[in-house]
Amino acid sequence: MVRAFSAEEIYQILEDEIVDLKLLPGEAVSENQCCKRFGVSRTPVRSVLQRLEQNGFVDIIPHKGTVVTTIDVGTVNQLIYQRVAVEAMVLRDFILAATPLAVERVRCSLQELQAVGVIGDPASFDIYRFLRQDLAMHRIWFEETEKEFLWERLIAPHPDYSRFIRLDIIGAQNVPDVLVKHAEMMRIIDEKDLDAIEPLMKAHLYGGVRRMGSKLFGVDAKDYARYFRQG
Repeated sequence: MVRAFSAEEIYQILEDEIVDLKLLPGEAVSENQCCKRFGVSRTPVRSVLQRLEQNGFVDIIPHKGTVVTTIDVGTVNQLIYQRVAVEAMVLRDFILAATPLAVERVRCSLQELQAVGVIGDPASFDIYRFLRQDLAMHRIWFEETEKEFLWERLIAPHPDYSRFIRLDIIGAQNVPDVLVKHAEMMRIIDEKDLDAIEPLMKAHLYGGVRRMGSKLFGVDAKDYARYFRQG
C-alpha cells in the first residue's frame, strides 16, 4: 500500500524533479498518476500543481492538463546579471578581510571540486554532486562576510535559472571550463587581484549562455530548443 504523502512533500518532490530535469520542459504532469504515486486524492494534488504554477514551474492549461514550463532565456540573463553584481561585491569584501584560515577553506573546497570534476566514465559522473561542490566553494565568501541570506536568495530553486545551470552541465559539458574559472578565483584571492573579480565573474556566470548558444541556435538546436520559450 502506498503511504499518503503530505502536500508539502509532494510539492518538494515535484519541484526537485523539475529543477533536476527529471521532468523535462514541456513534459506533461498527470494529475491521475500523481494521485496514484503519492497515495492521495485529487484535492492535495491540485493544490500542489496550483502552487507549482504560481511559482513558475508548470502551466495548467484548461481542458488539456498540466505541463512543465519551458525556460525563459531573458529571465536567465537577468538573474545572471544580478548574481554577477552581488557576488563580485561579496568576493571583493571577502578578499579584503579574509583570514589565512578562510583562504584555506576556499583552497580545500577547490581541491574537492577538482577531485569531483575528474571524469572517467561519463555515464557514472554525478553532475549533482559536482554542482553542489561548485556552489559550496562560492558559499564560503558569503559565509565569511556574513551574507548567507543573500546567498540563499541567489541559489533558491528557480524555474528558469536552476534548470539552465543543469542543462549547461549536461548539454554543453561545461566541467573543464568551470574548473578553470574556479582555479582563477583562487588565484585572485591569493593575489588580492581586485580588478580581475568582475571580469572573471562575468566570464564564469555568463559562460552557460555562451556554451549553450550552439545548442539553441546552431546545428544542435533540435536537441535543446524545445526546452526554451520562443521569443
